[in-house]
Amino acid sequence: MALDDVSFEIKKGETVGIVGPNGSGKSTTLALIAGVLRPQAGRVDVLGRVCPLLELGAGFHPDLTGRENIVLNGVLLGLTRREVLAKMDGIIAFSELESFLDQPVRTYSTGMIARLGFSVAVHLNPEILLIDEILSVGDLHFQAKCRGKLDEFKKQEVTIVLVSHSVGEVRRLCDRVIWLDGGRKVEEGEPQHVLLRYEAAASVVSHLRFRQA
Repeated sequence: MALDDVSFEIKKGETVGIVGPNGSGKSTTLALIAGVLRPQAGRVDVLGRVCPLLELGAGFHPDLTGRENIVLNGVLLGLTRREVLAKMDGIIAFSELESFLDQPVRTYSTGMIARLGFSVAVHLNPEILLIDEILSVGDLHFQAKCRGKLDEFKKQEVTIVLVSHSVGEVRRLCDRVIWLDGGRKVEEGEPQHVLLRYEAAASVVSHLRFRQA
């Protein structure tokens, strides 16, 4: 989804949620911040070390073991091999995949790959954390660990940009919310106010679709 005249600023230590229907430009916004995409007009200024949790496990090689992929993924995300090895025990413990670490990743389930990817990413000491719909990783126990880790980052004043369809999660975590639709910014402001308006608009659309059906 192309973005049209979308402009905003995020301060250090803020947690900002981006909401909107499918195809509204949410993931495109994160990809621009991460540097995965380049803007054709305008500019994106990012000051700080970015850790993107956009597609967990995207940098993993299926024929390498989980342990080897931790090193590979960490290096791809900007650490040296020595730095990754120093964090290895913490990454493995957080993932709870100790029994599988010496097996090739092609034998892992999608959930296991996502857990390993999340565990690597959150141990990279990010200054800016980009999260795209990954808070449902694994079982309820692991989801609680993920949320706890994000709460830690908030206390450490890590800047967080969160894309989620979970209004409850956005309301719980975010200091500010940006609502996108059709590649344009509809509204930006305090979570309670913006989310109430967003939910009201979404319910109207759902009602119209139901009536049309």
